[in-house]
Amino acid sequence: MSNGYGYNTAVSPASTGGFPGYGYGGGFQQPVATPFPGTQMPAQMPAQMPMQMPMQSPLVAGASTQPPTTVPSGSFVTPAGGNIVAVPVTEESYVENILRMNRGKMATFYMTYENNREWNAKVFRGIIEAAGRDHIIISDPSTGMRYLLLTLNLDYVTFDGPINYEYTFGGVTITNNTALPSTGTTTNTTPAGR
Repeated sequence: MSNGYGYNTAVSPASTGGFPGYGYGGGFQQPVATPFPGTQMPAQMPAQMPMQMPMQSPLVAGASTQPPTTVPSGSFVTPAGGNIVAVPVTEESYVENILRMNRGKMATFYMTYENNREWNAKVFRGIIEAAGRDHIIISDPSTGMRYLLLTLNLDYVTFDGPINYEYTFGGVTITNNTALPSTGTTTNTTPAGR
């Protein structure tokens, strides 16, 4: 038997009797739709018309019949099925996080574009609107133009004023307001005897 494209359709396991135990044929009968007590079948459907029912896979030992719960992003599921939520203590000190903390500030972005003959390096100045892992969105207040910059091309950023930042190092949260450590005394690094 041909399907019109020159392929023989009689060799499919589903059409040749299948492989018992693998969900292809093997004596499986289609369930027949019957009305619930007190209801009637629609006039256009015969009472004995077979309906397609999805096959359910058998339960694995220890599996639950309850619907799966959602797992929050950043957490993982244990082999027993419990959720362990990893809550970040603070944002890590990445460029995009520092730019997010300085949203609304004017900044200058120095970008390099390799293999570009027209402009290898370009400078953008604007107000930081948003920052993601791979992009920065700024707006130029004088023209109203918005720029989507890729962090892949970012060399560095300068700010006209103080930079807001925060990170944890050695269990201590350091911000732009944290005092610099004082050196107190100086040590002589010249070797003895010289």
